[in-house]
Amino acid sequence: MKIGIFDSGLGGLIIAKAIRQHTTQPDMIYFGDTLHIPYGNRSAEAIYAYSCRAMDYFFKVHDCALVVVACNTVSACALRRLQQEYLVENFPERRILGVIVPTLECAIEHGYKNIGLIGTNRTILSNIFEEEIQKINPDITMQQINTPLLVPLIENEGMPWIDDVLEHYLAPLLEKDIECLILGCTHYAFLKERIAKILDKKIVILSQDEIIPGKLEDYLSRHSEIADKVSMNGTINFYVSDITPGYISASEKIYGDKINIQKSVLCAKENKYL
Repeated sequence: MKIGIFDSGLGGLIIAKAIRQHTTQPDMIYFGDTLHIPYGNRSAEAIYAYSCRAMDYFFKVHDCALVVVACNTVSACALRRLQQEYLVENFPERRILGVIVPTLECAIEHGYKNIGLIGTNRTILSNIFEEEIQKINPDITMQQINTPLLVPLIENEGMPWIDDVLEHYLAPLLEKDIECLILGCTHYAFLKERIAKILDKKIVILSQDEIIPGKLEDYLSRHSEIADKVSMNGTINFYVSDITPGYISASEKIYGDKINIQKSVLCAKENKYL
């Protein structure tokens, strides 16, 4: 069986590569739902429907034992429902993990009390980061800014304009004296160096590609019933729901290497990916 990495687009490729470099070479399947990107501007019901279809693809077509939802928007809006409804009804022995709680755990472990966050519209509007942090430590303050232009710019050759957009988005956070900045979208890991040039040097960037691999490894070490099912041959295959020359180019830039990215066909009659 395999580990699945799910994202609304291509940002999760950074997580996939980080897991591949950090862990003991599990067999992996990456799926990016580029047909419906960006998820950040979709309704919660639409996000859940898209996510269920993706989970069917991971579990039914590729026989994944576990799926890491690398998309913060899905983690914010649909993860709990995927775990409590979709899995219970369809694959109770499988697991779906998100990225939000592990990221917040990292911030808490470092003792930060005034935390900045950038994310998609849907992630910020869900308020899930602040709700989860308040459950753990109500004394921590969360400063949130929605940054909806970043994903389209990253995936559609918009890098020449992205520095100006970043400066505009980050200016209010710099005024709040934040101690760290959570990059609340996997795509944003691609912008770490650009963001670091804008931020005060004292502000620590918390990027999920540096957090999730270790958290996944820890989870597998504590859950042998899942870990023992995962094959360790070091294979990884990449699929998207829509493919264009731009997506191919962006995928290689984000992943940092040439990859064979394939299109999964959506069967309209059965409403599932093949």
